[in-house]
Order: sequence, then structure tokens, then C-alpha cells
Amino acid sequence: MIELADMIRELRQQLTAAVADGDGETVRFELGPVEVEASVAVTREAGGDAKVRLWVVDAGADGRYAHAETQRITLTLTPMAVADGRAPRTVMITGGSVDGER
Repeated sequence: MIELADMIRELRQQLTAAVADGDGETVRFELGPVEVEASVAVTREAGGDAKVRLWVVDAGADGRYAHAETQRITLTLTPMAVADGRAPRTVMITGGSVDGER
């Protein structure tokens, strides 16, 4: 199992790699909203710095979280690129820009 934040971090890294891989390619794809569906287990840690954590559950997970309450969640993420301190913009999985391309 991994934490939900780690799953989203990995998704961000994979999308960033896809954008970089598109450099110089003639076929372009606009990256629209990304819908992620996952089963999550909620755990709560005790102590002074108590935290609630969401863990993404693998279909073949061991019994470690077998007794935890699991919920199915759907997240819709809208990727935005921020570069050079400018306002966010829609991400294109692309190479260079082409006249007339938005």
C-alpha cells in the first residue's frame, strides 16, 4: 500500500516525463482532466502529532489493513503547468509550439 499523496506525486512525475518525452514530436495531445479512482483505507495515528492517513489499497493487499474501513474515491485532477513565475496554463504533451495552436 502507498499513501494517497505518494500516488498523486508519482502521477505528477509520470505526466511531467510524458511532457518531456513529447519534445520535438509532431503529434500533440492536450492533457485534459485526469480522473483517478482508488480504494483507500483510512488510518489514524495516536500521539502528540496524530495524523489521519489515506492509503491506496492494492486489490491483492495482504491482511495488514483487512480490518480497516475502505472507501472508493474518485479524484478529478486538472493538470496546470507553472513556469518562470507566470500564471498556470493548460498542459500540452508536445514538442515546440505551432502557429495557431492553443
